[in-house]
Amino acid sequence: MASKAESESPTDTPPSPPKNVYKDPDDGRQRFLLELEFVQCLANPTYIHYLAQNRYFEDEAFIGYLKYLQYWQRPEYIKFIMYPHCLYFLELLQNANFRNAMAHPTNKELAHRQQFYFWKNYRNNRLKHILPKPLPEPTAALPASTQPQPPVPALPPPPPATNVAATTSSTQAPSPMPYGSVAKNDTRNPTVDRRKRK
Repeated sequence: MASKAESESPTDTPPSPPKNVYKDPDDGRQRFLLELEFVQCLANPTYIHYLAQNRYFEDEAFIGYLKYLQYWQRPEYIKFIMYPHCLYFLELLQNANFRNAMAHPTNKELAHRQQFYFWKNYRNNRLKHILPKPLPEPTAALPASTQPQPPVPALPPPPPATNVAATTSSTQAPSPMPYGSVAKNDTRNPTVDRRKRK
């Protein structure tokens, strides 16, 4: 019996769960919305610059939080993202060089400009890769001597010369301003002088 009592020591009993376990009142909805809003704010280079200027990137806890937020790249969460650039910047923020560079205003402006150019040309660039390209027309490989030559355009016939006066006027170069000789119609009354008198 003594051996039985020794085998049932208090350390063998399973630990009781902690009594003060935090439970979200709304099942994590508020936390979800706050993290979604923060992640989407990262799509703005000016906001990243603000975080760098206020030394948030020097806090190890904040860096850990940025690593934690990478779960937004998973398919079950990515469908809630409205600004996909935020995920790109979230990935860049994992690099210490990028975090340090965003403290400088010139780098912030560069990132902002590149983002603008991406938005400006996104549709055209995407259509280049999406739209099917027409297939090249099959041409039979003909030897160079048998390939048809393009036709040579015929020269227009020379104008008939009827008299000397007509030929001299036709040989003059046309005026670069075809209506240069036509007088400008002045709708103002020539008798009224509209200039201010001193």
